[in-house]
Amino acid sequence: MVHRILIVTAVAAEADSVSAGLGLGDPGLLPLPGGLTLRRHRDRVDVLVGGVGPAAVAAATGTALAHEALTGGRGRYGLVVSAGIAGGFLPAAPVGSVVVSSAIVAADLGAETPDGFLAVEELGFGRSVHHVPEALTDRITTALTAGIPDTAGPDTGSPDAMGPDTADPDTGSPDAGNTAAPDTAAPPYALAPVLTVSTVTGTARRAAELAERHPTAAAEAMEGFGVAEAAAAHGVPVVEIRAVSNAVGPRDRAAWRIGEALGALRHTFELLSRTVLVEPWEPS
Repeated sequence: MVHRILIVTAVAAEADSVSAGLGLGDPGLLPLPGGLTLRRHRDRVDVLVGGVGPAAVAAATGTALAHEALTGGRGRYGLVVSAGIAGGFLPAAPVGSVVVSSAIVAADLGAETPDGFLAVEELGFGRSVHHVPEALTDRITTALTAGIPDTAGPDTGSPDAMGPDTADPDTGSPDAGNTAAPDTAAPPYALAPVLTVSTVTGTARRAAELAERHPTAAAEAMEGFGVAEAAAAHGVPVVEIRAVSNAVGPRDRAAWRIGEALGALRHTFELLSRTVLVEPWEPS
């Protein structure tokens, strides 16, 4: 059976960078219910723009997975990937680096109390964490550590579609084992929990609260947990891969590096397209 993967992003600019990194040419377009469109790259990888936030993207991911299961498609998906840009927690994930999720955490799913935040598990309802199989993250980080020459050049997508950008890159590395020059290797990466929030952090106080509750987290985004819930409902493994465009903390649009993050996202999927995305993986 062909090894098939579904990659879900929030917006088109992220999907464009992923598709460019895959290097599989122009995709076919497959309409899905609900006005969604699946980008089908040959028989191997489908890319879906699922919308912003955990609810929208959960519905979109579930639609794609259900459509494939009900129509027979080209074989069930063996892996779902939530991909895009994110805020990074310093110093683990500086701008321009990549975070591979060891866990996908719904950081604000629960209740505020006078004594602090209670996760949904503590309330006796559901779950707020999806753990990613170590065998899967090992394969991804091995591919990123190995790296390949970046022959595709800088990202030429349209960063303005997602916000302002500037040209100065931050090449600091959160991983001492990944120190090759950025133009000959993968972006620096961290393997750590990625938080899903419904409201993006914009103050130092909120950043500190999240860091206190989740001290090992390296990134914050809005979609991963929604993708993970849909994947889990269909029994498909899931991982989140994020390129960092800004530091988690006070909202400062002038400091965002959208273009740099999209370039790191593209290069990451260029690396994975030669390894993880073409080698069948079975959960142990």
